[in-house]
Amino acid sequence: MDVEPIIANTIKDIRRHVASARSEGKTIALVPTMGALHEGHASLFQAAAACDFVVASIFVNPTQFGPQEDLARYPRSPQADLALCRDNGVHAVFMPETEEMYPPGWLTEVSVGKLDANLCGRSRPGHFTGVATVVAKLFNIVAPDKAFFGAKDYQQTVVIRRMTLGLNYPVEIVVCPTVRHGDGLAVSSRNTYLSAEHRKQATSLWGALEMVASLIRRRRPPTEEVVATIREHLATHAPEGVVDYIQIVDPADLTDVRTTKRAVLVALAVNFGTTRLIDNVLVGP
Repeated sequence: MDVEPIIANTIKDIRRHVASARSEGKTIALVPTMGALHEGHASLFQAAAACDFVVASIFVNPTQFGPQEDLARYPRSPQADLALCRDNGVHAVFMPETEEMYPPGWLTEVSVGKLDANLCGRSRPGHFTGVATVVAKLFNIVAPDKAFFGAKDYQQTVVIRRMTLGLNYPVEIVVCPTVRHGDGLAVSSRNTYLSAEHRKQATSLWGALEMVASLIRRRRPPTEEVVATIREHLATHAPEGVVDYIQIVDPADLTDVRTTKRAVLVALAVNFGTTRLIDNVLVGP
């Protein structure tokens, strides 16, 4: 039988509920989200069930949006979100207002150094400072034993791991596999913005990544060949997609590499109209 999750709108309230759970010897999991929940979030909640008390945060974090980005139109579906939390065993949902997280006079930010200089950080300046800052705040508020993130946002997982280590948080970071639709497109709240034609073309992102992952495993070509192969595939199968970047980087520090003989992350971002989609594949050595 499903149990309605506790809803906390203030830091004081969520801390009180977490403290009560911890006093009973329960382990605490945190799944940070911005709402508009979908199957990918459900998979994180299910993984988090390894802990005794699962906290989901639902907060559209303004500090990770640039001035030309879609903060105002970011999808919000609080009732559906709460239903998905209930159906996937979430015990408490932290749903603060912006002023609760960023009170008047707020100044403090968490810098992630060079980790935001490449990939999405290059085209979204300040984005990962906003991500690191809000996750640091959530770690301070909830004090989880484990925190769960999806592999689709690979750069984010690297930033969070490094921040957790650098600020000495006693939190285990768990990265869960990307959840995909049957046609391969990574599940994302932004998929709802796609037209029918763009939705069809968007499946070629994963098709291109699968193709080059196989190519890399077979003969380890130079990175420029891999990038050219992806561009050719997208030009044919996603002619209305505008490439933001296609890059091959070191999975540990996100710097560009020239060889695929070691482990590499192949990552891309493509715009369909005003909708920006990202995806990646990790290929071992």
